[in-house]
Amino acid sequence: MGMTMTQKILARHCGQESVESGQLIMADVDMVLGNDITTPVAVKEFNKFGLTKVFDKNKISIVPDHFCPNKDIESAEQVKFIREFSKDMGIVNFFEVGQMGIEHALLPEKGLVVAGDVVVGADSHTCTYGALGAFSTGVGSTDMACGMAIGKAWFKVPEAIKFELVGKPGKWVSGKDIILHIIGMIGVDGALYKSMEFTGPGLLELSMDDRFTIANMVIEAGAKNGIFPVDEKTIKYIEEHSDRKYEVFAADDDAQYPETYVINLADLKPTVSFPHLPDNTRVEGEFGDIKIDQVVIGSCTNGRMQDMRDAAEIFKGRKVHPDIRCIIIPATQKIWRQAMNEGLFDIFIEAGAAVSTPTCGPCLGGHMGILAKGERAVATTNRNFVGRMGHPESEVYLASPHVAAASAVTGKISAPNDLQEVAK
Repeated sequence: MGMTMTQKILARHCGQESVESGQLIMADVDMVLGNDITTPVAVKEFNKFGLTKVFDKNKISIVPDHFCPNKDIESAEQVKFIREFSKDMGIVNFFEVGQMGIEHALLPEKGLVVAGDVVVGADSHTCTYGALGAFSTGVGSTDMACGMAIGKAWFKVPEAIKFELVGKPGKWVSGKDIILHIIGMIGVDGALYKSMEFTGPGLLELSMDDRFTIANMVIEAGAKNGIFPVDEKTIKYIEEHSDRKYEVFAADDDAQYPETYVINLADLKPTVSFPHLPDNTRVEGEFGDIKIDQVVIGSCTNGRMQDMRDAAEIFKGRKVHPDIRCIIIPATQKIWRQAMNEGLFDIFIEAGAAVSTPTCGPCLGGHMGILAKGERAVATTNRNFVGRMGHPESEVYLASPHVAAASAVTGKISAPNDLQEVAK
């Protein structure tokens, strides 16, 4: 019986010729990741083991990004704790203010993850690295502690769902619209503990940033991981960012997929997830007349260069609506600098937006954009649960940078085509 991409990677990392869905395995990991919220818990568990060193100081990454730059005394103490642990253990990949970025944008940018890797991270959006042809998944802090100690993790091999992408997306349709469409189609538990594997000629139309966005949000459909085949775009990205050896795995022709979906990208429209679940989606023409208070463009989902350029395309020559607070957060220092050098900051500031240093910040209701009671935000983030961005009676609408920027201009949830009525 043939294997999927995910199964092949897991088989290689557990030392077996083949694995089957449902099988329990212990696999070697190539990277263990934690942030400022999850790592302190993992370190406390690690210390209970009585160990004096980690399994490999080069295969652990700790990135304070959720409440950083530190928003209060408690967050400062947490980062101090993991900073001292990282120094004591000689952990090479510790990145904070000045070097930092949002973890799931930073690790690929620094070449710390490549095709064929197995990555575990104490953050649910660790699934992002599937865009590079890696198996990556979120785990709990205790599993992170074990990973730091022995460099291994237990897995139940997931079965896979195939998503065959065909056609060419329209002008305003991006990776965010594609994954929101899929989540709206299959539901927030439609891929529960399954691998979402993306194939088809439509992949050629997707940039690496599109793929990172799609892989990032497979967890919102309940998936264990998402994964893309390694093509020329993937290899180009890896070789530009990393000097590590990588291994390309491809699904067998007779790999088993209990479910297959064919999605014509040409049929998709700009899509928004309405409160309070990511699968509560509506498309252009169905948004209604919903006034908003805030727009956030950034996060591990949509804080990359393509996202900055998409937002600037809308903002150029336009103004943020006077009733809107618009916050733009490049995902890493490198992206921040590149956006500045390309003149995008001038566009954002002239439009009336604020530009932040890299941080998760408002995405999880952390800081730098908390919502008050009754307020609504359009955000390029990944979750819109009750109270996700602040007050439990606030609302979050998930959208692409194009839609978020257009909404900032009009003061209500809008597609870019709605801007025809807004003079530049």
